[in-house]
Amino acid sequence: MTEAQPSADLRDTFRRVRRQTAELAAPLAIEDYVVQSMPDARPAKWHVGHTSWYFETFVLGREGVGQAPIQPEYRAVFGVSDAGVEISHDRGLLSRPTVAEVYEYRRRVDEAMEELLEGEVPEEVRELVMLGLHHEQQHQERLLADLKHLFSRNPLHPAYREASGGPRGGPAPPLRFVSFGGGTLPVGHFGTGFAYDNERPRHERRVAPFQLGSRLITNGEYLEFMEEGGYRERSLWLADGWEARAAGGWEAPLHWVRQGGGFAEFSLAGLAPMAANAPVVHVSAFEADAFARWREARLPTEFEWESAAADQPVAGTFLEDGHLEPQPAPTVAHRGAAGPVQLFGDVWEWTASPYLPYPGFRPSGRFGQPSGRSMSGRMVLRGGSCFTPASHIRPTYRHVLRPDARWQATGIRIARDG
Repeated sequence: MTEAQPSADLRDTFRRVRRQTAELAAPLAIEDYVVQSMPDARPAKWHVGHTSWYFETFVLGREGVGQAPIQPEYRAVFGVSDAGVEISHDRGLLSRPTVAEVYEYRRRVDEAMEELLEGEVPEEVRELVMLGLHHEQQHQERLLADLKHLFSRNPLHPAYREASGGPRGGPAPPLRFVSFGGGTLPVGHFGTGFAYDNERPRHERRVAPFQLGSRLITNGEYLEFMEEGGYRERSLWLADGWEARAAGGWEAPLHWVRQGGGFAEFSLAGLAPMAANAPVVHVSAFEADAFARWREARLPTEFEWESAAADQPVAGTFLEDGHLEPQPAPTVAHRGAAGPVQLFGDVWEWTASPYLPYPGFRPSGRFGQPSGRSMSGRMVLRGGSCFTPASHIRPTYRHVLRPDARWQATGIRIARDG
């Protein structure tokens, strides 16, 4: 065990992240906490309890910390099978523990964590706390996506909270392609900052010259794809995508609602007219790929994306901005930008890369780290979204989803060979 380090900064970060989760849950009614709208989603109560279970189990429960179990029976409710826990998967059927009991549990965990962080914290424990905080930020993002899906199933189209003013800006700037020379390029996380195990080890990749779209694809552009029969033209679709389209009855992005002669879009502020200049969101990898083919382009690989983003500032529309919807590309910044804009925030960008380990990858074996068990049948996304906390994202971050997933804030950037 390494020498203990002062933990005032870690304590402040812990308070900030835990407070953010509580603030995100604050608009909810009791009835909103329990419902699970689909197998991939989780009830809000579970997110609140599960993120506390992490700290009780992996930090406070660590040998040598000396904390007695707080609520050991909750393991079957808030635990995960990756941690060797026998769990109930019917999370939306669990009315107990009550919301009040879950918040009391969270309070007791926070109290014990505050006491721990008042003193010197060994480096190994410090790393587990940081892992837990990034894990909680993942659940903040998932909480919003799950709530949006839940509320979208309600014919009343309820609002999670009032709109922040809607998409800003005028017409989308013209889409152009930015050229990159490629080469043998470094990929993966480096340095001493936090990263998940799937971002390492840093290594080199050969990247051919390529071109990347200067901004994200908009609702208006995606509507053109739809109006020209994109969902009916089989030649545009991967075989599995065509089957997923048929099985799901896809005719538009998730959360688009036919209204009059056009479309409205459901957001966390309720139903509103579709903003043509805003980035399209809630599309699957299959839809993104079909759109790219229709535009005589393709999706970028994750290595092309990372090489383009490596030297760019991590700036965009994130959770802290309060919009909770992707925003249009800034016209002035787009005209003056040498490289692509909207690389970070707004929407997770599908890539053409399957989720595979980097050469020399070794799973950490610690809960909360993306592991080798997920490296099958999933695609990599990059950049973060309007639901992502800004401090959680970096150029090397690899988000992964099944290619048919649509409920998270996923969108499109296209690419071409150089």
